[in-house]
Amino acid sequence: MKLRRRTLTTALSVGLLFGAAACGGSSNNSSSGSSSGGGTASGKVGVILPDTTSSPRWESQDRPKLEAAFKAAGVQYDIQNAQNDAQKMQTIAQQMVTGGVTVLAIVNLDSASGAAIEQQAKQQGVKTIDYDRLTLGGSADYYVSYDNTKVGELQGQGLQKCLGDKPANIAYLDGSPDDNNATLFSNGAHSVLDKVSNYKKVAEQAVPKWDAVQAQTIFEQMYTQAGGNIQGLYAANDTLANAAIQTIKRNNQKIPVTGQDAAVVGLQNILAGDQCMTVWKPADGEAKALSDTAIALLKGTTPKTTGTAKDPEGNREVKAILLDPISVTKDNLADVISKGAQSASDVCTGEFAAMCQTAGIK
Repeated sequence: MKLRRRTLTTALSVGLLFGAAACGGSSNNSSSGSSSGGGTASGKVGVILPDTTSSPRWESQDRPKLEAAFKAAGVQYDIQNAQNDAQKMQTIAQQMVTGGVTVLAIVNLDSASGAAIEQQAKQQGVKTIDYDRLTLGGSADYYVSYDNTKVGELQGQGLQKCLGDKPANIAYLDGSPDDNNATLFSNGAHSVLDKVSNYKKVAEQAVPKWDAVQAQTIFEQMYTQAGGNIQGLYAANDTLANAAIQTIKRNNQKIPVTGQDAAVVGLQNILAGDQCMTVWKPADGEAKALSDTAIALLKGTTPKTTGTAKDPEGNREVKAILLDPISVTKDNLADVISKGAQSASDVCTGEFAAMCQTAGIK
């Protein structure tokens, strides 16, 4: 009931925003453009990314891949970043709609504010797409993401491989509690690890807003309460993993830690032996799926889907395009870097240069 009241309040505030006259200004972190090619798709695509802190992927990977995809297709686009501010995302959405966007894709900051944005956009005749994160209780026409339960399964399998079958106490550092993906990641990991009788869960806590500072504090508390008796850590992404690794290193320990996003710091931690694995979700694949879906909607055709995703809050199945993630360990690190997970020049800096040479990374 509390969630529904919050959704209604947010919807009213967004309604005021959408109803107000607005000039088409952009936020500081925005990009827009069009290409002279094509011409078969009419309208404009708006994309709102969530932040620059939960993961470096949004600006370093998603934005340039999306820009390239839209330019190649010859469609007008506007990409902006909400900087982890739900009110700012609402304002950006309102400006995009009044500025002529006919297809709006969002990476929600929370389901309540995301659902309100989608509701108001729908009332203005704008098609909406959930990008990467499903908006629970929302009204998006399509959902484009990686198979997030499978992401968690890969994390669980990776941690199991690093731990082996010996008895182990495992702590879980989950993603933000208002991010449906974080729930799916955790569920996927538990579906693997809970079946191993020699493993014992000693702690589990979600990290609000995927914040690295809070993650470090939370893991320090876990570590202290467990008396340091933790043999494995499920961390939902590389940002959380790196925060926890600092505590582990200060205590002169080295335990298997999972991750996600194949961020530079995650790949470096794998090289150094401080992180067991990460999961790579190639941004070009997700960006192409989003651009293909948006362009189909602009053309008035039906996008190709791979199935549906369950929205338990809205009691509906959302038409979805779900892609397959890739597990990354030291064994295939050179391969995924050669395929564009990150540039070797970014990963192989300073103390990591020699490690890269040993790992065959060029």
